[in-house]
Amino acid sequence: MGKLNRLPARKVIQKLKKAGFFEIHKRGSHQYFKSADSTKTVTVPIHGSKDIPIGTLYNIVVRQAGLSVEEFNNL
Repeated sequence: MGKLNRLPARKVIQKLKKAGFFEIHKRGSHQYFKSADSTKTVTVPIHGSKDIPIGTLYNIVVRQAGLSVEEFNNL
C-alpha cells in the first residue's frame, strides 16, 4: 500500500473531482461531495490553508470515497 502525504483541502478537492465526485453543498467549514453514481458521499474539512491530517485524509480517501491510496496519488 502506498503512502498518503498531507495535502491542503483544495488539492484533495481537485483530486476528488478528477475521480468523478461533484460538490453537493457546503456547511460551515466543510464541503460535501457525491460520487458520479450517487452511492458515496465524501466530507472535506476546509480550515484555511492548513493541511488535512493523515488520519482524516485516509478516512476521506479510503473509507468515504472508496479509492485506494495508489489511485488517489495517481490523480
